[in-house]
Amino acid sequence: MASPLRKFLLKSSSGNVIVRRETRRAKSDSTTKMQIMIRSFESIDKNLHWELPPDTRKIKLPSTRSLFTVLKSPHVHKKAREQFEMRINKEMLVMETKRHELRKKFFWLKRQRIFGAQFEILFSFKTRLDKQKLQEILNQPGLKDVSGNSKVEERHVLMALNSLVHEGFYSEAVDASISSIESSVQGNNTGSFPQGLALMIPSVPMSILKARVDKEGSKALSSQLIEKFILNNPQRPAVEVQPNQSVERYNFEKLKGAMTEKDLAELARVTRDLQLNPPKVLKAVSNFSLQNIQRKHREVPIEVGDIKGVKVLQHELFTNDVLYADLAFDMTSLKPELLHLVPLFCQSLLEMGTKDLNFVQLNQLIREKTGGISIYPYTTSKQGSKDPVSYIMVRSKAMSASTEDLFDTITCVLKEAEFTNQKRFKRFVSQSKAKLENQLRDGGHVLASARLNAKLNHAGWIAEQMGGISYLEFLKDIEGKIEEKWSEISMSLEEIRGALLSKKGCLVNLTSDGKSLNNAEKFVRKFLDFLPTASPLTTSSTSSALLLSENEAFTIPTQVNYVGKAANIHETGYQLRGSAYVIAKYISNTWLWDNIRVTGGAFGGFCDFDTRSGILSFLSYRDPNLLKTLNVYDGTSDFLRQLEIDDDTLKKAIVGTIGDLDSYQLPDAKSYSSLLRYLSRVSEEERQRRREEVLSTRSSDFKEFAGVVDAIKDKGVIVAVASEGNVDAANKECSNLFQVKKPL
Repeated sequence: MASPLRKFLLKSSSGNVIVRRETRRAKSDSTTKMQIMIRSFESIDKNLHWELPPDTRKIKLPSTRSLFTVLKSPHVHKKAREQFEMRINKEMLVMETKRHELRKKFFWLKRQRIFGAQFEILFSFKTRLDKQKLQEILNQPGLKDVSGNSKVEERHVLMALNSLVHEGFYSEAVDASISSIESSVQGNNTGSFPQGLALMIPSVPMSILKARVDKEGSKALSSQLIEKFILNNPQRPAVEVQPNQSVERYNFEKLKGAMTEKDLAELARVTRDLQLNPPKVLKAVSNFSLQNIQRKHREVPIEVGDIKGVKVLQHELFTNDVLYADLAFDMTSLKPELLHLVPLFCQSLLEMGTKDLNFVQLNQLIREKTGGISIYPYTTSKQGSKDPVSYIMVRSKAMSASTEDLFDTITCVLKEAEFTNQKRFKRFVSQSKAKLENQLRDGGHVLASARLNAKLNHAGWIAEQMGGISYLEFLKDIEGKIEEKWSEISMSLEEIRGALLSKKGCLVNLTSDGKSLNNAEKFVRKFLDFLPTASPLTTSSTSSALLLSENEAFTIPTQVNYVGKAANIHETGYQLRGSAYVIAKYISNTWLWDNIRVTGGAFGGFCDFDTRSGILSFLSYRDPNLLKTLNVYDGTSDFLRQLEIDDDTLKKAIVGTIGDLDSYQLPDAKSYSSLLRYLSRVSEEERQRRREEVLSTRSSDFKEFAGVVDAIKDKGVIVAVASEGNVDAANKECSNLFQVKKPL
């Protein structure tokens, strides 16, 4: 039987920490040692962000005290002395562990992220393998490289493979991987998973594989294959393909020698035509006409039902036995002062842990039982109304056979998550603040756009409170007050949960085949049982809030600018037509591309039109200019009035717009888009009408739209994320154009 493994952590206030983990087996063929040296000027206790692992005890060690006496400068006094004292306090943490838990313990130490510390990690691994057999493996011809030298594969690679053969993988990791891959591959939604491998996995009998894992453990996955085809393979070749220039040159000369002078002259002429006359080449390519475009828009099957007073949308689509479940919780009953905490609330649900599970175990449970769960706020405008649509979205997926586990896990996340870990919450705040500060420097146009929407639209104001510059200001303010206001923050998080989780504001969106949808109904009923009938809070007044309509410049240390200007054209009396989609895309691809990117030197410039809110905005990305860019925006209406667009160019603009409308979507994306249209009240009839208007766009529509764009020139609001020098120069030239603010 293996002796208990010990891991010792010695803490020192003077700046030395020793972590030692040693493994020895009486009847084993291997010995493993790991030493971690940590040097820090601050106490390690101050930097621990997670609780100690279970089965850990502290042991106080004797402290030491050293006195030093040194001579002072002789200019002070020839007998002057200076005395110093250094105290060293040590503490030992003893962690009982097993060999296969080494990675978990090391991961725990890694996640501490002790700032300002130096790490030195030493590994020692000894084995009693058969030296003669190992030498035979290393001397096999397949292990020789192209230079004829042996030892292509390093010794530690073979050691690692040998360890997998004898110990296997963690059982929890195997279960989570099988569940995640199965749900992703079955639904054809592989993300970053290799598509070629995804096509092979359905041929693997997963039930048989799971049975083998349950019976033999995780070694059933790797031991036989690795041992047979790698370790004990007498013919293990190493193949490296390199171009042979001499052979290629020989083949080229041989081909050239077979050609006549006439053939060579014709080849030169064709090559010259391809380089100098591309229009001729384009005419040889098959052309795409508007007649080839389907006139009917693509509908997603939807059935609206009701379960226990909750709206349930069902989309019967082929998902290869995967169930996609989306839950939407209305945020209109939430107090405005709680909006800032909503993103942190969503993160805390998944990463704070529950009463029985810490955050690592909770995430492992999610990966094992489901194909993934994500929670985030979503805000938009209703079609034809100023009222906002604001929901907390809970998106998830699982195999249809795991539907019960899926809803049980969602219930665990929503109901049992505890908001008690102050250190974790502080880390969430620091991470969110750092992310927004980086976005100001690297993607300031996104925050500028959010700020513009908050000045012109009620839904934009809500979204900006949860993800814009206002949210950044909140994070900076609360970061230093978490300790003194933690009880208040924890109560606010609980208040958000109480305001959101109710049947009254809930909507369920399911996507799968008919059989799986019918099977899921009983589990949806069980899930809805734990939701109260109505929220204890009343409706808030966020639907009428806006930021001040003033030009703002947020100065940051940068050499490039992000410049935005926008206006709400619905307020000018503009009636939405599908041609606006085509015109906005054409402005981005021509006028803004030529003047903002090509001539102005920016990385990008684009026109965006939110058809629901009516906000038409211009934005630039990593732009060296400020006032020059604003002048380009103001010149857009003149560009449209003077535009003479031919039929071929108009056709390309329409085809490009239809390509965006008909972009390919997987089943989960189709159903989610249908859900968003349902929440924002976009009907199928309206979608068809807009499609017809896009296809019937005329050149005269561009000139008529110029009057609409004038609203941006005359009444538009400006928001820029720029350098202090550019903003000062703009304010001097245009008499205090901006209200200057420093977000960092």
